[in-house]
Amino acid sequence: MSKKEASAKKSFDVNLFSRIFSYTRPYRGIFIISVLSAILISAFSVLTPSLVGRLIDEAITQQNAELLLQLIIAMAAVLFGEVLFQLLFTYTANLLGESIIKDLRTHLFSRMIRFRMTYFDKSSVGILVTRAVSDMQKIGEIFSQGFFMIIADVLKMLVVATVMLVMNWKLALLVFSIMPLILYATRWFQKSMKVAFVEVRTQIAALNSFVQERLAGIRVLQLFHREAEEAKAFRAINLKHQDAWLKTVWYNSIFFAIAELLASITVGLIVWYGGVQNVGGISPEKYGDIFTFILLSSLLFRPLRHIADKFNVLQMGMVAAGRVFAILDDTEQLEVEGDTELDEVQGKVTFKDVVFAYEPEKPVLRGVNFNIEPGQCIAVVGATGAGKSTLINLLNRFYEIEKGTIEIDDLDIRQLTLKGLRSHISVVLQDVFLFADTIEKNITLGDPNITLESVVEAAKSIGVHDFISALPGGYHFEINERGSTLSSGQRQLISFLRAYVANP
Repeated sequence: MSKKEASAKKSFDVNLFSRIFSYTRPYRGIFIISVLSAILISAFSVLTPSLVGRLIDEAITQQNAELLLQLIIAMAAVLFGEVLFQLLFTYTANLLGESIIKDLRTHLFSRMIRFRMTYFDKSSVGILVTRAVSDMQKIGEIFSQGFFMIIADVLKMLVVATVMLVMNWKLALLVFSIMPLILYATRWFQKSMKVAFVEVRTQIAALNSFVQERLAGIRVLQLFHREAEEAKAFRAINLKHQDAWLKTVWYNSIFFAIAELLASITVGLIVWYGGVQNVGGISPEKYGDIFTFILLSSLLFRPLRHIADKFNVLQMGMVAAGRVFAILDDTEQLEVEGDTELDEVQGKVTFKDVVFAYEPEKPVLRGVNFNIEPGQCIAVVGATGAGKSTLINLLNRFYEIEKGTIEIDDLDIRQLTLKGLRSHISVVLQDVFLFADTIEKNITLGDPNITLESVVEAAKSIGVHDFISALPGGYHFEINERGSTLSSGQRQLISFLRAYVANP
């Protein structure tokens, strides 16, 4: 578990939240509208109980038809205003959340594609996908369902408490006497759910990783009849995910049962106070006040229950943010490049005493020395695992050597920009990777300097034009993920054409 993830089990991380909050700066207007809407919703929600109290005491009890109509119209206007601002609040809060997701996801993806190859060797693709997709959604919910909702509920509680004190401070204090109990329950609920949600996010990442890897290697699984074993392994992981979620359901069930019980006790105390304090029962002129207090107490306790629920959303978002920022803060994995541009290349390649290891203390190359002159064609022969592909990886600086130097035209490749270095090297990999796109896009890789005409001309010159033209749509033929709609030989031809068109 990373430091960021471990911190999720501790107290609320103010620094982490401030960092998330900084992504709202480009959207200050939307943020302000959301906050103002939350304030107005709180104000409107308190007006209804007050109007109901007046309706009972002054209109119904005194049979004042004119006042009754006026109060009904006023209640309808209040309801309309509350619905209007609720609509505005919901839209702006979700818009802000989605805007932040867009910016943060772009930032994360831009950072990940600049990481060294060693990072991807040690990281599960499924987990990285979870960070870029599922975790991002949870971060967006901090604003669309968590932070602003908590603000709105806290404001509502403050307004309700003030109104209750003004109406009848003794009865208000009686209601407030229940507050410590529900606050304690809320605190317990928050701490328990925080730990539970760390486990939930961990199990979701494990599920995504397992499914992604097994589907990517489905041919191997079926070839070696591993279906039953893998299904059993998946059931075990899925069961852990279910157990993690059931723990959150259990905490929810306990908390909301306690909250409902305390709310019912509060209503009983209000009725008891109103009845016992008036000899002979509650007088008719007090019906409205008692009913108003019951409605206000409901408005007071309901936000507490909502706050606890929204803290779940906030906690999940914070856990997800901790994981995402752990990737963004991992500067050690960023590719380090020089500042020298490699313009004109003669083609001389030199390895001097190169030592390299994928893992510490397990060198793959030991003191490798050779020199390739411009125009010279060589073949590197060796047993599987001897390091033939490693030489190409090191020449492209996918990995950093431990000792020695690698030079192109007597320039240390560590002094060169990565773009300048790699633009002069073309590689046809044994394990061909094709994107889910057209053949043309797989060849040009989106380079605006490579036209379709130049691709066709290159294909004709190396004898692959006829095979591509025979496909439905020709160069616009849509390839499935990893080129599954093509044979291995066809994928190799497209890979070769891609390297040829690059014209290093």
